[in-house]
Amino acid sequence: MGRHGYAQREAGVTPFWGPDFDELAETDPEIASVVLGELDRLRGGLQLVASENLTSPAVLAALGSTLTNKYAEGYPGRRYYGGCAQVDRAEQLGIDRARELFGAEHANLQPHSGASANLAAYAALVQPGDTVLAMELPHGGHLTHGSRVNFSGRWFDTVGYRVRRDTELIDYDEVRDLARAHRPKMIICGATAYPRLIDFARFREIADEVGAYLMVDAAHFIGLVAGRAIPSPVPYADVVCATTHKVLRGPRGGMILCRGSLAERIDKAVFPFTQGGPLMHAIAAKAVALREAASPRFRAYASQVVQNAQALAAALAAEGMRPVSGGTDTHLALLDLRAVGVTGRDAEARCEAAGITLNKNAIPYDPEKPMVASGIRVGTPSVTTQGMREPEMRRIGGLIARAVRTDPGRPGGTETLARLASEVAELVAAYPAYPRG
Repeated sequence: MGRHGYAQREAGVTPFWGPDFDELAETDPEIASVVLGELDRLRGGLQLVASENLTSPAVLAALGSTLTNKYAEGYPGRRYYGGCAQVDRAEQLGIDRARELFGAEHANLQPHSGASANLAAYAALVQPGDTVLAMELPHGGHLTHGSRVNFSGRWFDTVGYRVRRDTELIDYDEVRDLARAHRPKMIICGATAYPRLIDFARFREIADEVGAYLMVDAAHFIGLVAGRAIPSPVPYADVVCATTHKVLRGPRGGMILCRGSLAERIDKAVFPFTQGGPLMHAIAAKAVALREAASPRFRAYASQVVQNAQALAAALAAEGMRPVSGGTDTHLALLDLRAVGVTGRDAEARCEAAGITLNKNAIPYDPEKPMVASGIRVGTPSVTTQGMREPEMRRIGGLIARAVRTDPGRPGGTETLARLASEVAELVAAYPAYPRG
């Protein structure tokens, strides 16, 4: 069989898999089957998890490169190991691209994840026991914003702000009142399940009033910032932490942007304080993604992601699923399912049976426990990467609604979900993930 024989014969995968896949198939057919199984899953269903996307073949090529072999503790030009000339080039390219793309004075691409980036920001700006003001997890915040099961909630005195009951928007008056009352050393804005724009200027004013650092967790929306689809937090924040996957469409990993005056503190907080050797193959892949994100094509993509999210939210609203806050300005929508009488947990399971991957999610002031939840969260980065637009979003809204309302425990329910899975497969076949060569 030829150098690409296994991959082409078994899955028809595109050339980016390269000859190495044949070696994987021969060395470890079980893992090879997992890789192909995941490719089949991506190609056979709708990927609507808001924090996921499909990287380009170029990003995957960098991830699978020999750069993974190199230990490079330190930073470009200041390593603890020899032989770093090539990885220095890769990291410096990524740093330069991040600074130019976001207009940042300094960038660090070494964090292994968004949570790692957040940990480094804490380490650079505050001390254990200091007060931090951040969004409460049930209202859209992240684990690293003060959850008691996370370092942020165990090591810091975290005060949480919420969204208003009537509008489900951030209550900036409450944020200011809490800041004045608790005098936090750091204020965090940014969320994982908040569909609206954040007023960074207002957060900056509040932080300045109480003498706090402002850290923006832009993990979810940094790709929209890169594509100029939403306003940037960089001019207002002391530190911006982000992931490089999600809408940015890079490899899984983290990134920190900051003011030049904080550069040394941030770099030391990443290495050597919280991490050791950087993942140089991932950093190179981040550099590739940042170059892609600087293109006009990516700007069009980011704009379409938002348009698709708005169209999907409207389609689901027409099906009786209430969009939290009335809609979305970003890549995601949060839907309240109480009117249709289905929990988020059941909706997630039913959709999965129909070939639709999304996640259950708590809604503000949710009466259900988090693992049950009253809502679902949907995102459009992946389906937009696949080329879908507003007409497809309207069709997807109908498929989700039918799946959510189908109880597999009732007569004919399992068969109905199977038929829906066939409809989903027909839709995604016209917009395949990683089209066959």
